[in-house]
Amino acid sequence: MDFKTEVIPFKVPEGCNIIVGRSHFIETVENVYEAMVHSVPNIKFGLAFVEASGKCLVRHAGNDEELEKLASELALKVGAGHTFYLIIKNAYPINVMHALKAVPEVVGLYCATANPIEIIVAETEQGRAILAVIDGFKPKGVESKEDAKERKEFLRKIGYKL
Repeated sequence: MDFKTEVIPFKVPEGCNIIVGRSHFIETVENVYEAMVHSVPNIKFGLAFVEASGKCLVRHAGNDEELEKLASELALKVGAGHTFYLIIKNAYPINVMHALKAVPEVVGLYCATANPIEIIVAETEQGRAILAVIDGFKPKGVESKEDAKERKEFLRKIGYKL
């Protein structure tokens, strides 16, 4: 069977993060919405889910119209069935990951990042699928003792460690 591949770049908006994942049912939209609003009080987000049967629509929800539109545009461009695109602001992925993974429809995650991403897509006659997500850039070296010290200080500065 023949297939073609495409690389779809996406630059995450300043101050935002994106979570790309797989899901399996139309109820994803409502359940992810509820997980987000219950996780972080002031979170802003846009969510899009690619329906893989029936009407095959990009279903969407959110509490930020611009982020919802951006997520929907990316979902339509990627076009891979049963995938979702969640763009968040005023929160970090670490703040919502447990709630998101607990959503019964969520099968798995490709990435959770503020970095620019490239989504590698395969297409056959039937449809499209995400093969992989490139998250950020290649490493420039190995962490030094000074780099490790900076990392630990940063985590304490932002309140993630004592």
